[in-house]
Amino acid sequence: MKNFTTSGPVNPEDHYFIPHRLDEDEVHNLINDKRYFILHAPRQSGKTTAIRIFVDQLNAEETYKALYINVEPAQAARSNVIDGLRTILSCFKTDISRCFGLEDPAYAYLQREANNPMLSGGALNEFLQFWSEHTDKPIVLFIDEIDSLVGDTLISVLRQLRAGYVNRPKSFPQAVCLVGVRDVRDYLIWSDKEGKTILGGSAFNIKAESLVLADFSAQEVRNLYLQHTSQTGQKFTDEAIDYAFYLTQGQPWLVNALGRQACFVDVTDRSQPITKDVIERAKETLIQRQDTHLDVIINRLNEPRVRKIIDAIITGSTSMLIADEDDKKYVEDLGLIKRSTMTIANPIYQEILPRVLSSRFQYAIIEQSPDYKNADGSLNMQKLLHKFTEFYRENSEIWLEQFNYQESGPHLILMAFLQRVVNGGGTIHREYALGTKRVDILVTFQQQRIVLELKINYGPKALHDGLKQTAEYMDKSNATEGHLIIFDRNKTKPWDEKVYQRQEQYDNKTINLWGM
Repeated sequence: MKNFTTSGPVNPEDHYFIPHRLDEDEVHNLINDKRYFILHAPRQSGKTTAIRIFVDQLNAEETYKALYINVEPAQAARSNVIDGLRTILSCFKTDISRCFGLEDPAYAYLQREANNPMLSGGALNEFLQFWSEHTDKPIVLFIDEIDSLVGDTLISVLRQLRAGYVNRPKSFPQAVCLVGVRDVRDYLIWSDKEGKTILGGSAFNIKAESLVLADFSAQEVRNLYLQHTSQTGQKFTDEAIDYAFYLTQGQPWLVNALGRQACFVDVTDRSQPITKDVIERAKETLIQRQDTHLDVIINRLNEPRVRKIIDAIITGSTSMLIADEDDKKYVEDLGLIKRSTMTIANPIYQEILPRVLSSRFQYAIIEQSPDYKNADGSLNMQKLLHKFTEFYRENSEIWLEQFNYQESGPHLILMAFLQRVVNGGGTIHREYALGTKRVDILVTFQQQRIVLELKINYGPKALHDGLKQTAEYMDKSNATEGHLIIFDRNKTKPWDEKVYQRQEQYDNKTINLWGM
């Protein structure tokens, strides 16, 4: 029985998968034109699967000799170039023997080099020249995990490929594709040998194109899930498939992870359909479990280039609208944002990022009251926000000084406070995007739909704009009540002036206004 995979490349015999995700005509044209190019996409996007399948197709056409190689084992060599090259040549030997057999001239060459105590610093260039001159077909090379290499080892590999480029195809590969998370132009490589940072674009200035492997389309998500239906008879409702696409925006690992959790853990009775509610439960499980893929994403959050972009998006700040384009591109390449809209890449990441960033607050918060519920079991948001105001006034200055996410700190402290309470029976939906100057939060608890609009006090317009935005979001969300919370970051203003609470009327809606 096939299943949804969430670890390593897809094996079509064992896993549901979507074929032909590469623009194969474009890649063929680049190869035919003797181009060196980049293919990049975030981790767990299906790059390795797509490339390995394409390499098999290319070899079956018998025009080229195509090889896929993963150079990640050489990462441990870091800036020890000779050790790194020795490991890379060992990877070549393994993959050549597997694909073309021990009789390939390249295998005997690499066998000799494996025992060479005086390996040359140009060993990769020398090998590729030998192989190209001793084969009956032009060589096409796909080098995966290229950006896992570190320091002078990466610089050496890029420069050796560049040096041999002019000799293609008779004495060097016809085409080379570097596969990784980022475009080579984003590599900032520290050279111990030269004592300075080398730009990847300068070390590999022969790049013709940078291709991006797109996420699944809505139809591809449907096709993937229907493979499960075809095999097992277990149906997905249309609403469930649409919701899965909405939550993931087609990110392949997330799509597979939702399918695996829903079909192989939560609902194993094949007579029972996968509904939207099942997908929602699967989403919560993924967020709380923080599997390896999500853990890798999370580990990026404190990189300075990432932090300043995500910090601004969470608050809706306009400050990063003029941010360095390279920084925006870098965070996009990591799969964290959609640069076209400057929003978090998908609703699952949108949920998990503030939860992770506020987790230290969640664990530190000692609830000021054992219960925020009314007698009928409904959530008393008025009582909760009064308690939060007290808590924020007493603790925020100390906490914010120790926190990397300075702009969004107040928002994250409130989200932590809410999360601890709502985990007892409700959900929190967050919406934020760069340039909006706000965060929209919808708390659902039993039949309640409570809107919280969060803003930083940037000036006189904060109140008017906030009331308008809160009313609009209440209308959009069919809210039962609404709260506008304005944080004043002026450290010289007394707390007695910052803290207030009253009700305002706007567009026939009653809005609870909180100053902090």
